[in-house]
Amino acid sequence: MGAVYFYHLTDSPLEAVLPMLLDRARGQGWRVLVRGRGAALLDRLDQALWDGTEDGFRPHGLAGGPHDADQPILLGADVPADGFACMMAVDGAEVTSAEAAALERTCILFDGQDGDAVARARVQWKAMTANAILAQYWAQENGAWVKKAETPTP
Repeated sequence: MGAVYFYHLTDSPLEAVLPMLLDRARGQGWRVLVRGRGAALLDRLDQALWDGTEDGFRPHGLAGGPHDADQPILLGADVPADGFACMMAVDGAEVTSAEAAALERTCILFDGQDGDAVARARVQWKAMTANAILAQYWAQENGAWVKKAETPTP
């Protein structure tokens, strides 16, 4: 059974946090789906990943291409989680508890300066924990990640 990690972004933008989390997931050997709600954000993240440092190259693609199944990191809006070990949901993208249970890890990243994003993350936390999905809540404090909450292991 998978676990869901909630990342409350307050000190760093998504474009700075996502590469770090992708590196950790890829370090586990996981194939990663980055699920967003809109093409504009996914295009921006795609460009940010390509513009990253040379030593931080992250092979990836936008969903809808001929090689989607070969991408170690795939960015998309309506992409099923099948075939991935990890999903990173951004911009309030939906993740079902069934998807989270089937994945090794689900990461939900949300902007702490956006009240709607915080409210959506709270709803997602309640849905996951109500379905016995292990969850952790991480917040940024002075540039470091601090675990603020964790559901008990069943």
